[in-house]
Amino acid sequence: MYVASIIVLLFVLPALSVVVDALWLGGSADLVQLVGKWFAFWAVGVRLFVAGVRQVVQPQFTAREIFAVQDPGALPIVREVGFGNLSVGALGVLTLLKPDFLVPAAIVGGLYYGLAGLGHVVRGHRNLAGQAALVTDLFAFVVLAVFVVARGI
Repeated sequence: MYVASIIVLLFVLPALSVVVDALWLGGSADLVQLVGKWFAFWAVGVRLFVAGVRQVVQPQFTAREIFAVQDPGALPIVREVGFGNLSVGALGVLTLLKPDFLVPAAIVGGLYYGLAGLGHVVRGHRNLAGQAALVTDLFAFVVLAVFVVARGI
């Protein structure tokens, strides 16, 4: 379920949203802008917000399934990470209502994904969920970095 949700939120829904938006705008669509818009909404906004909710409500999933940590002492730390994910996710979700939030959300979300991906690399051995997190975190970082650089930031 975890891997499927990542695929939907990082690939399927952003791609579908870009296609629908491009068709709606016709020939005036800026592809880089559309990818940034929808990737910031789905990958930064929805994915991190949902992850934050899960980390706050059910921190043992992240501790055990992603990081293979069984110690219940880790749960308050995971919950704190969840508060951060909720905050960044809220910024990403708001990009549809406040387009001025788009570049800041892409910067903050991109940094988060890049640093999280680097953390997974350094950590070494990973289970399937950890490997999925590594690959998708680095992918999200690259997409968001390309968008930010293309915007001249």
